[in-house]
Amino acid sequence: MTNIQKTQTFLKECFDNCAFFQEHPADGEYRYQHSFRVAHAAREIARREGLDEEGLVIGGLLHDVGYSMPFESEGSWLEHGRVSARIARPFLEQLDLTPGRVQEICYGIAIHVDGRADFPGEATAFALSIGDADDVDRFDAYRIYDTLRFADFHNLKIEKKRIWLLEQLDWIRRRLEEKSGTETARQMIAERLLYQRQYYEKVLEQLERSESI
Repeated sequence: MTNIQKTQTFLKECFDNCAFFQEHPADGEYRYQHSFRVAHAAREIARREGLDEEGLVIGGLLHDVGYSMPFESEGSWLEHGRVSARIARPFLEQLDLTPGRVQEICYGIAIHVDGRADFPGEATAFALSIGDADDVDRFDAYRIYDTLRFADFHNLKIEKKRIWLLEQLDWIRRRLEEKSGTETARQMIAERLLYQRQYYEKVLEQLERSESI
């Protein structure tokens, strides 16, 4: 088996053995599928930027493996990058990878949530690309549906819908100004955010025709 094949098997075992995902299979399916989409984005970034493709694919697959562990309190999900790195490291050390590559993958996984790790490391283009690949999927078309569902948009009154849409558009404007680890990631993220902006602007336009003639 290749390193990537071994990583896929490890990820599936972690998620299959997760008690929360056993009780909430839809959440487990989403997280598993999201991990593969992130790996695909990581591969594209690696190929276009000349980075280590195998390492970034592995980092993309494992970036959320920490979700297989129970969260101790509300808000502790913010730790899942660092938890994922701790889970990933002993597995990665068994693969045919150099110690330096293991360290860089772990560091990229650890910082992908909030930019912080609980061990020393360098925010290289490789390490930053793990979080960038995560953002590529998080800002893509499927997440529009998921965000609307999470906000219970369907049940909001029309004025609340307007406010929510304006807040989303303001967030998109600010996120477009943030930097990425590579030019490729910046372009991929911007493409998806601009699609989101167009969608929300069209919904907002529809709402303006929803109460009078």
